[in-house]
Amino acid sequence: MAATGAVAVIVTVAALLHVAIATRYTVGGPNGGWNTNTDLEAWASTKRFAPGDGLIFTYTSSHDVLEVTKAAYDACSATTPMESYTGGSTAIKLSAPGKRYFICGVPGHCAAGMKLEVDVISTAVGAPPPNHHYPRAAPKSTSLSPSEPPMVAPSRAPSASFPPTSHAPGVAPSMASAARGCSQCAKLAVGGAMAILLILTV
Repeated sequence: MAATGAVAVIVTVAALLHVAIATRYTVGGPNGGWNTNTDLEAWASTKRFAPGDGLIFTYTSSHDVLEVTKAAYDACSATTPMESYTGGSTAIKLSAPGKRYFICGVPGHCAAGMKLEVDVISTAVGAPPPNHHYPRAAPKSTSLSPSEPPMVAPSRAPSASFPPTSHAPGVAPSMASAARGCSQCAKLAVGGAMAILLILTV
């Protein structure tokens, strides 16, 4: 809850700061204006308009300012403007995000380039509340892909001849096995000799 409140405070402060530093743009300025000689499309492309900013249209009595729809803007139609301004100086506030369209309603002026599209970008600052729960590591999958054969540990059959014994370090297992075989042979030989001696003595 505290994190959500902090985010709300940040958004509010950012909005108040933007209102305090809102920019007022003189259309076409500083080297041009609301006329047929200024490349208004190029002028607008160099600006970043935000809610709270304002447009100042300064023009002679041979011009006016009409706010129109996108369709009327594309067709340079001045028949049904949303708003109409005259008088040589018009201030328009850009109060909300979105696109707005302006043309000069004098015949031929819009077609000569006296038209302006303004894209007002939202400046809302927001961030999701911080997540204090660290994600758990995903469990390792034990499933095998079809292309991978199952891994099987090699089978080790217990030796039927000799019990498993540890061999001396550095001696190969085969040599140790051979040594165990010789030891068994020697025991058998000794046992046989003793049996023969017992028979002879009897």
